[in-house]
Amino acid sequence: MPVTRSAGVLLHRVSSDGGVEVLLGHMGGPFWARKDDGGWSIPKGEHDPGEEPLDVARREFVEELGSPVPAQEFLDLGELRVTSGKLLTVFAAAGDLDAAACTSNTFDLEWPPRSGRVQQFPEIDRAGWFPVAEARAKLVKGQVPFLDRLLARLATPA
Repeated sequence: MPVTRSAGVLLHRVSSDGGVEVLLGHMGGPFWARKDDGGWSIPKGEHDPGEEPLDVARREFVEELGSPVPAQEFLDLGELRVTSGKLLTVFAAAGDLDAAACTSNTFDLEWPPRSGRVQQFPEIDRAGWFPVAEARAKLVKGQVPFLDRLLARLATPA
């Protein structure tokens, strides 16, 4: 069985105190509604064989945040097998974006379960900027190593 692949962009900026902040999206839908720590993600999405991961990462950023990536240069942070078993490739980009203005595409889900009622939910219900130390708690566990990779590439202490 072929492995599922995803790609995403980890947008980062320098905060007013000189630290690094990252832009994360809180996963939408009823399962994540009451989860904060461990309920945020790097904007990302699945891709088909033959698609370029950077192209997919840029497309998914637009779909999940409603805006193109505000950057032209990307650092390849590599790939990891995340807890879902998917292979996730992440690219870092320096840029700024108004997190409050982000709007996501939606997905359909039967909710409540077995009710026969299909509702739409946003893939990302809100976005936010977080210092790396706080982002470690917010991110789903399988994505946390990308924060370390980002800091190493930027040669910035946590």
